[in-house]
Amino acid sequence: MQEARSDDAMEAQQSGEPIDSEEIEGLDHDGGSWGDYPLDDLLIRHENRTIHDVVRRIVQNTYVMDPDFQREFIWSEYKQSKLIESVIMRIPLPVFYMAEDDEGRMVVVDGLQRLSTFQRFVKNELSLRLPDRSELNGRRFSELSSKLQNRVEDCNLIFYIIDSKAPEQARLDIFERVNSGEPLTRQQMRNSLFMGPATRFLKKEAGTEIFAAATGGSLNKKKMRDRELVNRFCAFQILPLVEYDGDMDKFLAQCLRRMNKMSEDDLRHLGEAFRRSLANNYGLFGRHSFRKHAQEQDRRVVLNASLWDVMSTGLSRYAPKQVESHYEEVRSAFYDLLENEDFNTAITYGPNGARKVRYRFETTRKMLKEVLGAYTD
Repeated sequence: MQEARSDDAMEAQQSGEPIDSEEIEGLDHDGGSWGDYPLDDLLIRHENRTIHDVVRRIVQNTYVMDPDFQREFIWSEYKQSKLIESVIMRIPLPVFYMAEDDEGRMVVVDGLQRLSTFQRFVKNELSLRLPDRSELNGRRFSELSSKLQNRVEDCNLIFYIIDSKAPEQARLDIFERVNSGEPLTRQQMRNSLFMGPATRFLKKEAGTEIFAAATGGSLNKKKMRDRELVNRFCAFQILPLVEYDGDMDKFLAQCLRRMNKMSEDDLRHLGEAFRRSLANNYGLFGRHSFRKHAQEQDRRVVLNASLWDVMSTGLSRYAPKQVESHYEEVRSAFYDLLENEDFNTAITYGPNGARKVRYRFETTRKMLKEVLGAYTD
């Protein structure tokens, strides 16, 4: 499997294609619309908190401060120092945005670096770098006068909070619009909003060798495109297909909520099914797994999200030996499926529509059943 990954990386370099940056066909990209929900139903409230109160809540873990996607974007100590200077000078600060999760915790949508700076400074982990202010330069919080310590801790911050009951699309749209840092993908937002066993599962499974081999090792990890595919597998694997109504954001979020409540054994079985499917697909199609391709095609095309959905879940329930003994029959049936005009349309144009999703799942399951036999959902 490692050799296959290296071959794909070499091809990407020779063709000028950046590694870990491949787009995915049929994946809805970012730039959300406001959808059909009424603006009066957005359920946003505001609260005032002092820095002292905020730091206490961070310590109690009621403010979620460590989403994976933010760890690479750390302010310099000089920039952190300028923020503390602004607080001491009583300069008004921009508002903060939070999203309430199902457990009542507050996930930081916009303002993570500022809140982290306050926490670091009050805990004496930050020494101010303000060479133009000799009375502050080099000082830690404990080294300030009582007057200035009180000024920092009593500084009033304004928070806008997105209620956990807000529609999923609304939460993601607001998250996207107000975040002033690095532009985020929908999966990065979901990773923040649903942190827990589910997001740890996505990270673990996206980091395996078989995942790298089956996907060609070319998905953008920074944007969490790899974890988005794992999320899609899990959603269509554990949620009834009838629950999919054409809203992929809602479906993927529903999956993460469910996974966060699953037992360790259930998650372990889910991981085993996922890796079994990847091995089956890679054994059948190698570097062309989950990609629209002809039987004798050499050039690798982009990964297709719709094929990923149906083939990753479809081959998760069959034992590798059962699939191996029918390699040629499965390949032949798969290529026949790709030549079917209706199926090709269902995985290419507007693929997230509920009718097209149901059609391609039903068609793929019928194909696999004819070749490999029935399996139990």
